[in-house]
Amino acid sequence: MRVLVDTCIIIDALQSRVPFAEEAQKIFIHSANNQFEGYITAKSVTDIYYLTHRLMHSDEETRKILSKLFTLFHLLDTTSLDCRKAISSEISDYEDAIMVETAIRSEMDCIVTRNLKEYTKSSVKVCEPSALLKLLEAENKTE
Repeated sequence: MRVLVDTCIIIDALQSRVPFAEEAQKIFIHSANNQFEGYITAKSVTDIYYLTHRLMHSDEETRKILSKLFTLFHLLDTTSLDCRKAISSEISDYEDAIMVETAIRSEMDCIVTRNLKEYTKSSVKVCEPSALLKLLEAENKTE
């Protein structure tokens, strides 16, 4: 399964945000164990860098965290076409519309996010972390 992981899930795990961190960190573990193909967008990496650097106050440490992140998740480029298509998207939040367009072009099976309300008009399946974890656990039991 190819899963595009939204920025909020990455930040939840990295910053141990309560009450979201536990599920987000389990998603990291499942990705590390190759139980799904996890992806993040190159566009989201700059947001992750900014938010993590604000907490760490160290460029070196933040870059180390990004390097580890790149071993857990594949990177997807956000293209100019993704940005152009997102302009006319029915999804009102432009950043989320870009995420959906990138997911469509990259043939993702789903997007995992806590922000379901912004993705109601997505043509790509969208699920919360708990739903993804249940799906992965069910798949593990059948193997």
